[in-house]
Amino acid sequence: MPISIFLICFNEVDRIEAAIAAVRGLTDDIVVTDSGSSDGTREMAERLGAKVFLNTPFPGYGPQKRFAEDRCRHDWVLNIDADEIVPSRLAEEIRTLFRNGEPAADAYRIPIAEIFPGEGTPHPWAYTLKPVRLYRLSRGRYVESTVHDRVALEPGARIGDLKTAMHHFSVRSLGDQIAKLNAYSDMQAADLEKRGVSLPSWRIFTEFPLSFLKAYVIRRHFVRGVYGFMTAMNYAFSRHLRLAKHIEQRRLEKR
Repeated sequence: MPISIFLICFNEVDRIEAAIAAVRGLTDDIVVTDSGSSDGTREMAERLGAKVFLNTPFPGYGPQKRFAEDRCRHDWVLNIDADEIVPSRLAEEIRTLFRNGEPAADAYRIPIAEIFPGEGTPHPWAYTLKPVRLYRLSRGRYVESTVHDRVALEPGARIGDLKTAMHHFSVRSLGDQIAKLNAYSDMQAADLEKRGVSLPSWRIFTEFPLSFLKAYVIRRHFVRGVYGFMTAMNYAFSRHLRLAKHIEQRRLEKR
């Protein structure tokens, strides 16, 4: 099919093999952009037949994905992450889109369901995001934002929806999740500073409990029992850190 598949990565040698293996039958053009892995990620991707590019230092999520987009050979692209798996039903759904030529829409939203450690498939009640992941480069690109990971489509672009969820194995462990969220909160605080956004200090008293409720109830972490409670706490703490670092930076600037 005339589809390029691209992903960005950093130290993902334990997960990238499964991610690439799941999509090798969909494309003749897999693009991997690495930001300086030291664990053999690039070598693994090359052995699996991907075109591997190094782009350091990491410029942020949007710029790194745009870098990868520019190296794709086809107009149609599918973006995945190194911790995501395209199940066979989703792969077949994508094949069906192209079976009779060009798809009807210019971009397609794909459900993404998180799978926690100890789970083999998404929980039936798992919360799913539905971002655009399959799209024409001639009608849309990832935004330049370093923290906001989304595709901006041209006015009038037609958007469709796929039914089968992509599997997202985002949590290696609670400790790894905390380290990842802490680093991301640094980027979020820097992004607020760059955009000249000033959040009120009183929110420091409400950010943690409201973020916990958002993850535990609205995003349905409660269906995972005790583990869901723990991951919701991690998410709430990361949102607290984002705001705390933002307030701290303003305080230092005043001094």
